[in-house]
Amino acid sequence: MEIKQIEEGQRGYFIALDNETEAGRITYTFAGGTKIILDHTEVNDAYRGQSIGKKILMGIVNYAREKHIKILPLCPFAKSVFDRTPEIGDVLF
Repeated sequence: MEIKQIEEGQRGYFIALDNETEAGRITYTFAGGTKIILDHTEVNDAYRGQSIGKKILMGIVNYAREKHIKILPLCPFAKSVFDRTPEIGDVLF
């Protein structure tokens, strides 16, 4: 499974690719230069129950750490993962 970022100006998304098949995505918007807002998570029905959303979120967390930015999880799924995973709280806005 490959996690890939697609940036489109101030918006973008991270996708999980299984070969050429999109397993899931989390969309975001930049808010200034210091934070990103996660607004939606989608997982392909064929990949449900495989922690695809969490794998994508962890890719975003790694990105945030590398870029020294914070994450504001407005997406209910992303917020629930942050609530249950204290070790990623360092990137929470």
